[in-house]
Amino acid sequence: MSPSTDDSRAPAREQPAAPGPYFALDRHDPALPPAPPWQSMAALGLDPAVPADRVATVRAILAAGGGQPAEAVELRVAASVVHLGLVARIASPVLALAVLEGRTPAVRLADLRWQPQPGSAFPLSLAASPHPNPGPDPNPGPDPDPGPDPLPDDPAAVARALGRTLLDLAAAELAAAVRPYGVPRHIAWGNTASALAGATTMLISARPAAAPRLRAVLAGLLDHPSLRGTAELGPDGRLRRRSCCLIYRAAPDRNGPLCGDCALARTH
Repeated sequence: MSPSTDDSRAPAREQPAAPGPYFALDRHDPALPPAPPWQSMAALGLDPAVPADRVATVRAILAAGGGQPAEAVELRVAASVVHLGLVARIASPVLALAVLEGRTPAVRLADLRWQPQPGSAFPLSLAASPHPNPGPDPNPGPDPDPGPDPLPDDPAAVARALGRTLLDLAAAELAAAVRPYGVPRHIAWGNTASALAGATTMLISARPAAAPRLRAVLAGLLDHPSLRGTAELGPDGRLRRRSCCLIYRAAPDRNGPLCGDCALARTH
């Protein structure tokens, strides 16, 4: 990928030790302005036109998939699907960096740049110089530093760090960005839990030896105040949400298939 013809402004590719485009991550110098086609993700929380455009685009795509006019898909449904795609794309590489490489950089929307293409596997870049630790932590864990985690074998510490550096920052900002579209808090944070569980499953497939650590970090994340009560892990390690992302309502007659972790799915 060649995001810019100006090499001094082009992000440097960083591929966490994980598979697939959801885990690809570039790094950029935050002192330099974004070089097109890169844009700052801060606009998602600052400029209402940015999330509105993405929600409208996804609404049209969902409607076309069912042979319907865009108006047939509820705005909140499209907004929830947008939110799930965004939080999954951001959380996946950040989780990989933390769990597999012991790095927990702070992630605000202002720290991220993207190329807002259709779909969720869009190019994503994280500021190379993260912010300092965002506030005190009653259970001190590793600092959000790009270097090695000082407690690399402690999943509870990694989960606490991700709570401070991901959930309290970018994830909270994304939840707020879709609230005006009728996506309530419990659905947005349920989407976040689902995204983290999906990323964990993919990482376990790629790194089976890391499965116990990955599952322990996910369990710790689900105990974060924002995620507590949104989902639970079954004896088999599978996540079951206590909410629904609403995508089934995008189908004609609002009768589409349910996701495997949906609260509405029949228990097998």
